[in-house]
Amino acid sequence: MRVIVTGKNMDISPALRDYAEKKLKKLSKYVKRSVTAQATFSTERGRHILEVTAPLDGYLLRGEEQAADPMTCVDQVVEKLERQLEKHKTKLLKRASKTPAQDTVTEGAGTSAEKQDGNGMIVKVKRFAIKPMSPEEAVTQMDLLGHDFFVFTNAETGLVSVVYRRKDGNYGLIEPEA
Repeated sequence: MRVIVTGKNMDISPALRDYAEKKLKKLSKYVKRSVTAQATFSTERGRHILEVTAPLDGYLLRGEEQAADPMTCVDQVVEKLERQLEKHKTKLLKRASKTPAQDTVTEGAGTSAEKQDGNGMIVKVKRFAIKPMSPEEAVTQMDLLGHDFFVFTNAETGLVSVVYRRKDGNYGLIEPEA
């Protein structure tokens, strides 16, 4: 696993860089291929923030933590990412035992740009490649990202669909009428 450590409006000490790289490289035991993880440190209101993203077999692994100490941020993010990887691994094993193995689709992390509308309504625009996948795969991707909804192309129908997390803890699927 390759780890890129950067600082947003702050300088990263060599000790912090080495510590983050060492801790994040421990996640490579869950990954079979070479993966590049992007770790970004920043400070806001006296608190340190660490954001880590890594594309993983068609899924985007992401963790973000805040703490008073940057070393604590690293430890918390690593714990969060390990839980996500264990959950992902368990889902893959369950799926493999129920149905024949399917190829995973690489989800391209698109570019994002911040836009200012005259009314201040649109704050951020994200662009990403929509890949065909099943609703179950979309739910898994949504959970890994930590979002409440996920837009995808349904592999069965070929139409753009949305999965979302309901207030009761279940999931919903929105499909357009043909």
